Amino acid sequence: MRFPDPDRSRVVLIGTSKYEDKKNLPDLPEVQRSVTDLAAALTDPADGLVPPGNCLVLVDEGDLRLIGRKLRAAAAQAEDLFLVYFAGHGLVGGRRHDLYLALPDSEWGDPAFNSLKYDDLRSAILDSPAKNKLTILDCCFSGRAVTEAQAGELEILGQIEINGTYVLTAAHRDEVALVVHGEEHTAFTGRLLRLLREGIVGGPLLLTIDDLYRQLLVLMKADGLSRPQQRGTGTSGLLALARNRASALPKLRATALPKLRERAAAALAAGETGDWGQAVALFRDMLAELELIVGPEHEDTLRVRQLLAHAVGGAGDPLDAAALLETLVPEQTRVLGPDHEDTMTSRQYLAVNRGEAGYRDQAVAILRVLLPDRRRVLGNDDPHTLRTAHMLARNLAAMGETDEAVALFRELVEARSRVLGPRHPHTARTQRDLASLLKTAG
Repeated sequence: MRFPDPDRSRVVLIGTSKYEDKKNLPDLPEVQRSVTDLAAALTDPADGLVPPGNCLVLVDEGDLRLIGRKLRAAAAQAEDLFLVYFAGHGLVGGRRHDLYLALPDSEWGDPAFNSLKYDDLRSAILDSPAKNKLTILDCCFSGRAVTEAQAGELEILGQIEINGTYVLTAAHRDEVALVVHGEEHTAFTGRLLRLLREGIVGGPLLLTIDDLYRQLLVLMKADGLSRPQQRGTGTSGLLALARNRASALPKLRATALPKLRERAAAALAAGETGDWGQAVALFRDMLAELELIVGPEHEDTLRVRQLLAHAVGGAGDPLDAAALLETLVPEQTRVLGPDHEDTMTSRQYLAVNRGEAGYRDQAVAILRVLLPDRRRVLGNDDPHTLRTAHMLARNLAAMGETDEAVALFRELVEARSRVLGPRHPHTARTQRDLASLLKTAG
C-alpha cells in the first residue's frame, strides 16, 4: 500500500451543472460545489493527492474538442496515477445502449452528437502511460431513457470496466437519487468528501479506494440511496487515496515513536555484534512503519534510513550503502539543514562506504569538506571531529599520501591524548595507525 507520486500523477474533474434541455435535464447546482470541494480535497497541501497544477477542473464546458484535447494532454502527462471524475446527468443512447456523460447542450432524447461518449473517455484513459487509472462517475446511468428490463445495471457497468484500472460509480437510476434535498453536494460525492475529510473510525491509517468504496456502500444504504458499484483489476484497489483522519494517529505517534527508537537502538546493537543482515531487515521494517506514522521527511524516518544504509555497508555491500546515502544526504540537507549532526553523520557514512568500495579518492574529497564543517560546528576537540580526521588520515594513507596522513595522525595523537587520555582505546588506535604507516614508509 502506498500513496501515488504527486508529481507524476494527474487529476481531471469534469462536471455539468447547467443544461439547455431543462425540460428533461434539470440543472444540478450541487455539481458545481461538489467539483470545487473535491478539487480542494485532492489538492490539499497536507493530505491531498496532487499539487494544484496537476489538477484540471472543467465545469459546464460544452466544447467536446476542448475537453478531448485537455483530457488527452493530462493522460499523456500521468505516469503513476490518472484519476478522472465526472458529475452530472448520465444518458444512455443508441442500439447498444451506450453510456453518455451529459454536457450543457446535451439532448436527453438524442445524446450521440452533443454529449461525451464514455467510450471516448475510456480510450483517453487507456492511452495514458499511468500505472494506475481510476475513474469515478457520479451520474445516472439509465435515467429515464432505459429501464432495467432493457439494459440492466450490470450490462451498463460492463461498458465502463477498464482493463488494469478501477472504476467507482454512484450507480444512480434517476434524478431523484442523484441529489438529496437540502444537501450542498450530490449525494455520492458529498459522502465521498465526508470520508476524505473525516476518515473512517476504526479504519486503517491509509484509506484505499476499496476502503472508501466499502464505506460508501454503508453510508448510501443507510440513507436509502442507490448503492455504489465498482470494478477493479489487479491491485488497483489497494492504492492509497487519503490518510484516515479518524485514526488514532496522534496517540499512535506518541506511543509508537519511543518504541521504534528502542527497536532502532536494538537493531544497531545487533549489527555491531556482527549480525548486520538482521539489522538490515529490522531497519527496513521500521522504515515502513515510520513512513506511515510520521511521514517520509520526519527526523526519525530520515535517521532510520541513515542507519539502514550503515547496516547495508556493514553487511558487506558498500556500493549499495553509498547509493542509499547519496539519495539521503540532499534530503537531510533540505529538511534538517547542512549543519545538523545527522546530515554530517550521513556524509561521513557516505565517505566510509565509498572508501570501502575502493573509491578512496571520492572518500577523501568528501572528508576534506566535512572535516572543516565539523570543526566549525563542533570544535576541534569534539569526538565526532576527531573521528572524521581519523577517517581522512586512514584514506590518505591508503591512497599513498603519506606525508599528509602522518601529519594528521600526529595531530590526532596529541588531541586524543589531551582530550581522552594517552591510554584511551581511541588514542591507542591512532598511535598504532601512525606507527604502522611510519613502518610501511620506512
